[in-house]
Amino acid sequence: MIDLSIEVDGIRFPNPFVLASGPPGTNAKVIKRSFELGWGGIVCKTISLEHDKVHNTVPRYGKLVDPDDRKKVLGFQNIELISDRPFEVWLDELRDCKESYPNNALIASIMEECEQGRWEEIVERTQATGVDALELNLSCPHGLPERKMGAAMGQDPEIVEKVVGWVKGVSKIPVWAKMTPNITDITIPARAAVRGGADGISAINTILGVIGVNLDTLRPMPTVEGYSEPGGYSGKAVHPIALRQVMECARACPESSISGMGGVETADDAIEFLLLGAHTVQVCTGAMLKGYEMIHELCDGLSAFMEKKGFSSVRELVGKSVPYFTTHADLVARQLQAKREQAGQAERDNMWTGDIAKETDSLITD
Repeated sequence: MIDLSIEVDGIRFPNPFVLASGPPGTNAKVIKRSFELGWGGIVCKTISLEHDKVHNTVPRYGKLVDPDDRKKVLGFQNIELISDRPFEVWLDELRDCKESYPNNALIASIMEECEQGRWEEIVERTQATGVDALELNLSCPHGLPERKMGAAMGQDPEIVEKVVGWVKGVSKIPVWAKMTPNITDITIPARAAVRGGADGISAINTILGVIGVNLDTLRPMPTVEGYSEPGGYSGKAVHPIALRQVMECARACPESSISGMGGVETADDAIEFLLLGAHTVQVCTGAMLKGYEMIHELCDGLSAFMEKKGFSSVRELVGKSVPYFTTHADLVARQLQAKREQAGQAERDNMWTGDIAKETDSLITD
């Protein structure tokens, strides 16, 4: 019998599919809807203590489409900031969501400035709502760098370790640190987070990019009053990069849970994350483009795959493909060894064939 549930850091997920922090989890109404549809968990849109310092723009999204099929989205970019809704409202809604759906995993994404007191306050007040875990947004690639938040914090391993330590000092529930891909080696901040006490690693956040330039106006997109800024690039186009970085985090932090994300639009996309070390798989842009109902496709696809391959639990898939990564030098050595073995076998086959031929000739002569 196929079992899609998985326990991660003491939290039971009905299935490994989690809506990622962003527009899909922007308020209690959509969070409840996601649970009703069957999502195993959800990470709410990132919240902070002072919502009045957050100002989102319109427009704030941009799409990169296939020039031969304008309906096909290749990539998606946003310059949206964290939630601009009052913190107190969020506390009420998180409490309500957890009380209404106690068997679904509700994770709060939190973000603050680099001040111990602020982090301790947001942790204590948020965990009091009954949420199952906290995800530290140390990775938003745009917005609020003037407050040293997001990627401005997550790109510095010393700060990552310090902030995670502050959080773990007061947290009574599991803590996941969300990593930025906008760094040379993602394993450096990931290891720092683990040293600070993080129970898990979430990866990856969006990749800083420019979606394009309007060739009529010559202005970058998305355009706000004629101007723009580099934003977070997501969608199918980032999937290979996300797979690589999740795999590297899994190898670097083998004792930590991994929540993988980046370009998940199909069950196959999600299965790849599981095989490369993720225990749960988060979806954001895919749900925005395809609708929350895609959860049915994800669950059906995972069940079919597990049945075909003979897996009975999701845990059996986790990290199954990681050991097959090595170095280029090792690949060359393996290929040379394989050629030598093939040549040796061919030589043995030729010798055997030659011996048979000699024996046949001998019999004919006799």
